[in-house]
Amino acid sequence: MIFVDAHCDTISKIMETGENLRKNRCHIDLDRLMAREGGNLQFFAAFIDPSYGQAYAMKRAIQIIDRFYLELESNHDVMMMCLNYYDVQNAINSRKIAAILSIEGGDALQGDLAAARMFYKLGVRAIGLTWNHRNEIADGASEEITGGGLTSFGRSLIEEMNRLGMLVDLSHISERGFWDVLEVTKDPIIVSHSNAKKICDHRRNLSDRQIEAVKTNGGVIGINLYPHFLNSSGSASLKDIILHIEHIVSISGDEHLGVGADFDGIECTPNDIQGVEEIYTVFDELLRLNYSEESVSRLAGENFLRVIENVLK
Repeated sequence: MIFVDAHCDTISKIMETGENLRKNRCHIDLDRLMAREGGNLQFFAAFIDPSYGQAYAMKRAIQIIDRFYLELESNHDVMMMCLNYYDVQNAINSRKIAAILSIEGGDALQGDLAAARMFYKLGVRAIGLTWNHRNEIADGASEEITGGGLTSFGRSLIEEMNRLGMLVDLSHISERGFWDVLEVTKDPIIVSHSNAKKICDHRRNLSDRQIEAVKTNGGVIGINLYPHFLNSSGSASLKDIILHIEHIVSISGDEHLGVGADFDGIECTPNDIQGVEEIYTVFDELLRLNYSEESVSRLAGENFLRVIENVLK
C-alpha cells in the first residue's frame, strides 16, 4: 500500500526548532516514514506566513525551498525529489521517500506569472492559491464575507499552471474562488487538507456541493487531522476522522479522497494520532469497518497518484 500525504509544514517547523528532517520531535521525520511498510509520498509545503507581508513573501518561499534542498542533499539515501509520476514510481521502487514540493500561499508569486514559471523550474509542483486572507490571486476563506473570488491575475495563473503541469490546490480559498477556479481549470484540482462542513461547520471545510464538484472535476480531497476542523469541541479522535471520511465517500465514492494531514502546521492532533507513525490506524480502522483492501488503497494514496499522473508533466 502506497501512502500519500498531500500536505505538511515540517520544513518550516524544523527551521523554527533548529532540528533536521531525518530525526526530530515534529509530527514527521524521515526515520518514521521509512519505518512504515510500503511506499511513501510526502508533499512538503513552503508556507508563506502572512507576518512576512507582501514585500517578503517571495523571499520567504525561497528560504524554505532552499532548506528543503539542503535536507534533500543530506538525506539523498532515503529521499528523492519528484517532479512527475515517473519520478514517484522510481523513488518507491528504489525504497526511498518520494517528495513533492508545494507552496502554501500564492502570495509568494507577488502577482507575477514569471514567478510561477521560476518556481516550477525550482521543482514546485503544487500551489495553494491562498491562505486564509486575500492576495493577488483570490480571496481566502477568512474573506468570504466580501464574496470575492478569483482575480484576473488568478485566472491567468490557473491557465499557466495547467500549461506547465502544476497541481492547483484549493484548500483555504473562499467558496466563490473555489467555484471560479473550477470554471477555468482544464485539469483535476486538489483540496489538499480540508474536511466536510456537514460534519464540522468550519469555514475551512467543504460543503456537500463542493465535494460533489471535486468528484465531477476528477480531483481529490485530503482529510485534515486538525481537531478544530474535525469537530467543534477542539478535541478529536480516530472516530471523528472516520466520520469525515465516510461522509465524503458517501458523496464522491472512494476515488476522490485521500489524506492531507497538515502535520507540523497544526498545534495539536487527534488523541489517537500523535504523528505520521500512527497514521496507519486510520486505514486499519477502515479495514475493520469492512472497507475492501482496494478501497483503502485508493484512500491511502492511489487517488492522489492518479491526479499526479494526470497533471504533472
